[in-house]
Amino acid sequence: MGRATFYEERNFQGRSYECSSDCPDMSSYMSRCQSCRVQSGCFMVYERPNFMGNQFFMRRGEYSDYQSMMGMSDGIRSCRMIPMHRGNFRMRIYERENFGGQMHEMMDDCDSIQERYRMSDCQSCNVMDGHWLMYEQPHFRGRQMYMRPGEYRSFRDMGMGMGGMSGGMRFMSMRRIMDNMTM
Repeated sequence: MGRATFYEERNFQGRSYECSSDCPDMSSYMSRCQSCRVQSGCFMVYERPNFMGNQFFMRRGEYSDYQSMMGMSDGIRSCRMIPMHRGNFRMRIYERENFGGQMHEMMDDCDSIQERYRMSDCQSCNVMDGHWLMYEQPHFRGRQMYMRPGEYRSFRDMGMGMGGMSGGMRFMSMRRIMDNMTM
C-alpha cells in the first residue's frame, strides 16, 4: 500500500500528517500543506478539498515545494491513494459526451490521440480495467486528471472546479498508472 507524509511548510518543515489512504480534507490535520514525501505507492493530490481542482500525480519521491514544482497556488487540500493494478489495462475513449462519436479502445499509453486515432477531442470515456492519467496536451504534458474504473459520460460536467478543466478541458494523451512508470 501507499504511504505519504505531508508537511505544513516547504522543505518538509512544520507539522506533518502521515497518510496511507484517501483524505478528502487535510485541514483537520494541518492548516496548509506545502511539501510531501511519498515513501511508497502513488497518490493523486488536489488543490481543493474533496478531490477537486487542479490535480497532480505523485509517485515515490520528495516534493519540497508544491508551488514551484506543480503550480498549485494554495498547496494541497486533499489526496487520493492510487491502488496498484496488476492485470490488463483497458479504456474506451469517445469523441463526444455520453459515449458519442468516434470510439477507440486503448490497452496501452497514447502520447497523442490526434496522431494515433485522428481524434481532435475526447469528451467521455469508460475505464474498464486499470487506473489511468489523462493529460490536456499531447506527449503527457499539461494538467492531469486521474481516472479509475468507471463510466465518465461528460468531462465538462464532472465539476473539476478550476477555470479550464470544468469549462471544456480537452484530453490529448493518456497513460496507464503502473509500478514502473517513468515521468
